[in-house]
Amino acid sequence: MKDANLFQLGIGLETGAHEEDTARGLKAANDHGPFARDIFDNSRDDHFIRRDGAVFAGTHLIIEVVNGTGLDDEARIAQAFRDCVDTCGATLLHIHTHKFSPQGVSGVAVLAESHISVHTWPEIGYGAFDVFMCGDARPWLAVDVLKRAFDTGDVRVKELKRGEGVVSEAGVAA
Repeated sequence: MKDANLFQLGIGLETGAHEEDTARGLKAANDHGPFARDIFDNSRDDHFIRRDGAVFAGTHLIIEVVNGTGLDDEARIAQAFRDCVDTCGATLLHIHTHKFSPQGVSGVAVLAESHISVHTWPEIGYGAFDVFMCGDARPWLAVDVLKRAFDTGDVRVKELKRGEGVVSEAGVAA
């Protein structure tokens, strides 16, 4: 495979990824496997969301940009990601986009709080965005950022509370 192809695949590139710290927040073996999260340790910064008596891992917004412009522009999409990150109070780790031929862009912004992703169909003015954030980040603020970034008033949103029920079943107190 040629070097350019390896570059395109990201092989041999510094991505900013680091090895996960698997020791922090773990306790000795028990009935739940070799290691289990000590979810009752009050000093643990779990980043779970506690809202209206529910505990869940994060807010995942499915955002559809309709009749948008600029959805074929990688730089504009990357800037929209950065603006979402800043506005929502998240922490950007890495952005990767890919331009398709003859049109369309896919991209992801990896965040300390999770991710923002997109796949676009600029020929019909449509962008399918995911904004998934945990902790204190405010993902709903991304909606207005995307409206402005792609010059549309037609942005449709569905919210998922990721881990709802699962987190509380694991014993995380509200």
